[in-house]
Amino acid sequence: MKCNAVVGAMYAFPRITLPEKAIQKAKSLGQAPDFFYAMQLLENTGICVVPGSGFGQIPGTYHFRTTILPQTDKLKAMLKRIEEYHEKFLDEYK
Repeated sequence: MKCNAVVGAMYAFPRITLPEKAIQKAKSLGQAPDFFYAMQLLENTGICVVPGSGFGQIPGTYHFRTTILPQTDKLKAMLKRIEEYHEKFLDEYK
């Protein structure tokens, strides 16, 4: 996962790398891979992000949009939860 520096905006668009197994699972459910990821994130952590496919993205790349308005300590806690979830997601679908 990586993200460009955010300057003067209230949203960040991290790029996520999804394993082929996760991409195929999403397709089997009739979902875009980044939508599948976002829904799994919500169900497993309560964190709500918006799939990047709703904004247009280069084919074969995946993103999500998140709001970065919370206080710094809350934002750091949220980012830590996303990091932990992402690692588990990668382990599950490797």
